[in-house]
Formats: sequence, C-alpha cells, structure tokens
Amino acid sequence: MLYRTLGRTGIKVSPYALGAMMFGAVGNDDRDESVRIVHKALDAGINFVDTADMYSHGESEEIVGEALKGRRQHVVLATKSHLPMGDDPNQRGNSRRWIMTAVEDSLRRLRTDYIDLFQMHRPDPETDVEETLSALTDLIRSGKVRAIGTSTMPASEIVEAQWVAERRGLERFRTEQPPYSILNRGIEREVLPMVQKYGMGALVWSPLAGGQLTGRAPSDLRRTAMFRHMSDQRRLDAVEQLVPVADAAGLKLTHLAMAFAIAHPAVTSAIIGPRTMEHLDDALAGADVVLGDDVLDQIDKIVPPGTDVGRLDMDYNTPAILDAGLRRRNLGDRPAA
Repeated sequence: MLYRTLGRTGIKVSPYALGAMMFGAVGNDDRDESVRIVHKALDAGINFVDTADMYSHGESEEIVGEALKGRRQHVVLATKSHLPMGDDPNQRGNSRRWIMTAVEDSLRRLRTDYIDLFQMHRPDPETDVEETLSALTDLIRSGKVRAIGTSTMPASEIVEAQWVAERRGLERFRTEQPPYSILNRGIEREVLPMVQKYGMGALVWSPLAGGQLTGRAPSDLRRTAMFRHMSDQRRLDAVEQLVPVADAAGLKLTHLAMAFAIAHPAVTSAIIGPRTMEHLDDALAGADVVLGDDVLDQIDKIVPPGTDVGRLDMDYNTPAILDAGLRRRNLGDRPAA
C-alpha cells in the first residue's frame, strides 16, 4: 500500500480509508466479523479508519475501538459528530456544549485517549463557526484531538472558516470529507480546487455512488430511505454506459470507480465501506488498478467533469434549498410591474 500526505498535516495515510458506517446494527450486526474486517484491512496496509458517533448510535465506534486494541498507535483514526445522538435538542450540532461532550463520548467508545482527525459531520447554520473552531482549538491544545476537518460542507463555508481561523488565531480545518464518484462530480468545480488552494486533505465518501457502481441494489430495508437515488433513471442510464467502459478495460465496475476517485490530485483517500468480508476482498483486489487517460476521457464523455447525475440522497442540502421561504419573495414583492 502506498501512502499520501493528508493535506499539509504531515500525517501519512493510505489512499483507501476503511469506513465503519456498516459496522453494527445498521449494517453488519456480527461484531466479530466487523472486527475481522478491520484486522484484514490493517494487515493489507490500510492505516486510515473513519467512523462517526451516529453510526449505529455509537456501536460502530465501539467495534472500531475493540478492533484496534494493541494496534492503535499504527492507525490514523478519524471520527465525526453533529448528527442527533438523542432526543435532547442539545445532543447534536456544532456548538461548544455538544462538541466537548461528543469528543469525550467518542474517546470512551473508541478506547483511546486521542483522536487523529475529528470532523464536523455536517455544517450547522445555527452555530457561529467561530464557536465551533474555538471549541475544536481547545481540544487540540488539550491533546485529545490532533487535527480537525469538515464533512460535506459547501466551499463558501469552508473558505469562511479558513478566514475566521486566521483572524481569530484558531486552529483551522485541515480536511474535508465530501461525496465523490463518477456519478457525483460536482465538487470538481469548487470544493476540490478550494481544498488544494488551502492545503487541505480530501477524504471522499461514497466513491461507489451509494452502491450504484457495484451493480448491486441494497437489500437491507432499514437502509431504503438512504438509497432512493438507486431508482433514478438518469443515474441508471449512466451506469449502463460505464459498464462497457469497464469491460473494455478488463476491469470490474467497482475497481473502475475506486480508481477514478483516487486519481484526482486533490483526493487524498477514498472511503471503502465494506459490510462483509467479501466486500473488503473485492475492494482490496482493485487496489493496484490505474486508469489511463483514454479510460478517463471515456468517463468524461459519459459524466462531464464538474457535474452530478441526479442527487445522492445522503448529500447535504443548505437551508436555502430546504426552506422555500428563503428562495421565494413574499407574494406582494413578486410582480415585475
């Protein structure tokens, strides 16, 4: 396994990161198998593990913590907070009050005394970014967190956070974790160039487009709401065009998709999220695949650079998208004459 530098942190990570979202009740409820998956990934040279507090409501972190016993010092461990962890309205978000609690809870579940990369799982329009950065800065200075990052944050908000950090003398976000795949290339317009401009690392999620680039539909009904995009005809048409490209190159579609994701110069690592050992074996089998310019050119013709085919259901929607009142004038103000 080759290693890349995570932004300008100096931390070396593998181009494949092991995502733990499928460990626990939401995905694989066989904890022993999940532990074996972590061990096999580490044995294969993957040294980057990404989880979050809300994955199976903390169970994923517990499984990762168990799996890393005796191997913690050789692993770059990343986790996230923001999404609800209870009914209390303060058990979520990016406030100082919740961040401090969330980090302590994650440290306990992960059985470690520090987190290499702590990420804000989503933006929080209700919290001043200075409040968030101030809390994260204190965690870094206390030694509980080594570096901080964002996930699925619009480029404009990341730029604002960089300037706030500089003006206030706070630690700055060192990484961004956006969705990126052959079907979701929108971040090539602003997010990835911005990541390069500010020397950040990019840890991309869903390189298999939520399962569409595996050729398999999700069978777990508990996850159906997260995968409505699987029936988007535009995406299905694009996949049908990609299959012969992979076949002509002598590649599995999954291997084509992963090689595409890590070929972009701004991408540090792509997250693989195996639910079973078979899924991990398939991902590892394609680790040495390199796409030539001719194959990348064919992909560009099917899904042009900087474009998304439909939407990935787990993507982030800003308040301006979710709240119609923010994009519609009052009735009396709408006439042009």
